[in-house]
Amino acid sequence: MKFLDQAKVYIRSGDGGAGSVSFRREKYIEFGGPDGGDGGRGGDVWVEAVQGLNTLIDYRYQQHFKAKTGMHGMGRNRTGAGGADVTMKVPVGTQVYEEDNETLICDLTEEGQRFLLAAGGNGGFGNAHFKTSVNQAPRRANPGLPGVEKTIWLRLKLIADAGLIGLPNAGKSTFLATVTRARPKIASYPFTTLHPNLGVATVDGHEFVIADIPGLIEGAHQGVGIGDRFLGHVERTRVLLHLVSAQEEDVAAAWKTVRAEIEAYGHGLSDKPEILALAQCDILDDDERARKSEALQAVAGKAPLVLSAVTGEGMTDALRALRAAIDQTVDAEE
Repeated sequence: MKFLDQAKVYIRSGDGGAGSVSFRREKYIEFGGPDGGDGGRGGDVWVEAVQGLNTLIDYRYQQHFKAKTGMHGMGRNRTGAGGADVTMKVPVGTQVYEEDNETLICDLTEEGQRFLLAAGGNGGFGNAHFKTSVNQAPRRANPGLPGVEKTIWLRLKLIADAGLIGLPNAGKSTFLATVTRARPKIASYPFTTLHPNLGVATVDGHEFVIADIPGLIEGAHQGVGIGDRFLGHVERTRVLLHLVSAQEEDVAAAWKTVRAEIEAYGHGLSDKPEILALAQCDILDDDERARKSEALQAVAGKAPLVLSAVTGEGMTDALRALRAAIDQTVDAEE
């Protein structure tokens, strides 16, 4: 299934049904009077967060959602039936924006959360509603009110506990595939990962969700490479795992590049707890490993973890560090 994290959708709620002009006519009953019923209410347009979805791909093939019009009123004081509602089902973590793609309408962060996007129009009054002491036979009825139509944007931001960041080919997808059952594409060329991936990791009996996004390069916040559009998927994470590849000649510069893009992106991402790791260390001898670890520590101000997905070195320690950082943020929120 293709990954789609943004979609433009047109919605329209149903019009209200028109009221009826009708008079009671029965044999042997004099002065029957008006008995026109009211129109039914138009259907609403709702959006609901559901489990089992992790992409907005369905909205590439259907962009128009229209609720049904209410039925018209009828004689014998019969009110028209209401129009059927339309419910748009989206993944948990979906945000809904106005047509300008800047004004937030709602943010669906929990399963089962619903929001009314467009209310249906009210039905019109039938002529029975207008009967008075001086107008015993009104011949007027109201039309139903029109529904609401608008264009909206759906934007998905995946919900995960930890996010993986780093340059292309830093070993993020390999790390995810090693510690979870996710199977992202892994290859030796840059930008192997073209869309975010999620996986569930387990350490010491505790589970948490890890998100892997495409790699960042210098100028990503200006659209260079894949750009920074996927950074939104780690906005909701509690902690970041920054992987720096041991293949980099200048590991300090690699760390600075990614940190600069994170800070340029904003949205509070640079304030999240960061665990630093030197990945793919199985290719280094002891001297090179020590030199690059010291270089990272000098620029970042903290000692990096040393990882190798091939040999398994440091992987459990990394998961425990992530779990501890997640627990600390949860405790801080409480």
